[in-house]
Amino acid sequence: MPKISEKAQLMPASPIRKLVPYAEKAKKAGKVVYHLNIGQPDIETPEVALNAVKNLDRIVIEYSHSAGFESYRNGLSAYYIKTGINVQPEDIIITTGGSEALIFGFMTTCNPGDEIIIPEPFYANYNGFAVTAGLTVVPVTATIESSFALPPVEEIEKKITAKTKAIVICNPGNPTGYLYTKEELLQLAALVKKHDLFLYADEVYREFCYDGAVPFSVMNLEGIEDNVIMIDSVSKRYSMCGARIGALISKNKEVMAAALKFGQARLSPPTIDQIAAEAALNTPQSYFDNVVAEYVERRNIMVNGLNSIPGVFCPKPSGAFYCVAKFPVDNAEKFCQWLLEDFEFEGQTVMMAPANGFYATKGAGQNEARIAYVLNQESLKNAVICLREALKVYPGRTEI
Repeated sequence: MPKISEKAQLMPASPIRKLVPYAEKAKKAGKVVYHLNIGQPDIETPEVALNAVKNLDRIVIEYSHSAGFESYRNGLSAYYIKTGINVQPEDIIITTGGSEALIFGFMTTCNPGDEIIIPEPFYANYNGFAVTAGLTVVPVTATIESSFALPPVEEIEKKITAKTKAIVICNPGNPTGYLYTKEELLQLAALVKKHDLFLYADEVYREFCYDGAVPFSVMNLEGIEDNVIMIDSVSKRYSMCGARIGALISKNKEVMAAALKFGQARLSPPTIDQIAAEAALNTPQSYFDNVVAEYVERRNIMVNGLNSIPGVFCPKPSGAFYCVAKFPVDNAEKFCQWLLEDFEFEGQTVMMAPANGFYATKGAGQNEARIAYVLNQESLKNAVICLREALKVYPGRTEI
């Protein structure tokens, strides 16, 4: 039988979904499973987006321009300008999710064998995108003790070699919820300029910043305009994960012209999803105000609850809707599996994502788990109770 490719063998499985079979078995056994493993919000999609699809008045679902509908790119440009980011329509290519934007970007700016530096822990699918483009991920470890702040730039610079092509960040971050400060981004800008690298910033959680924190976009870094590539998506902003619409954004004309050729090869992003995304631009500010207020409450319930459990430590995130917690266990992956297979409290249990899958460094994050606080407040309170009770009886618990 013919063998599959080396690239297929290298493609990692998702750490976010790897425990799904155990969750399904737990549900069949009658357990209530609180899904804290995946960033699928239960927040309602804006009504303007839903109505645009419900009231669709077309007789043909046609291709769009390979860069996306011009009207949507114009609207998206206006949205960015309103938020203080000077992006023109020609600086935007609409993609099939933020995932495709990163893949197009990597394939446009890097050659197979090149290296990209990423502070870890990072969104696990960056590994898959790197494999797709034939790149090597070089991690620089951020620590839970520092709330996952940007590692010292001296440590990042040590990782730069002749093969280094880009630095990749997520801001606010998935899985940590950390929001990089303007000062940290200026340090990265100086490093990028010094070594003539690309700086990728995944800014899909921009709307989700808490406690008065204000995000600073890489598009506003001066002096490296041609080095910066921003990734965006409607998935989280409008709770439209199933509408696979993202954006690749850069002022580098050569990069955008080349990336468009990849866009042409896949013809166009989804038409109906673009219609919904364009309509979502008319979402009232009150929607975001309410959503952010809700996530602050959810974050506080989850993070404060975790930190009230003996032996558990969880830094309070300033953005997104994730946190990473350290547990007093021998191995977080075993603990997460045990929660689904062997534990229940009053018929309930919890599903988390083991954090080791968000690190590229072997052995890192072994006693950490990522938690997405995307459930309603009552479910989150129950999940905290489950974790508290579970740690009382888990056979692999370590000393506090």
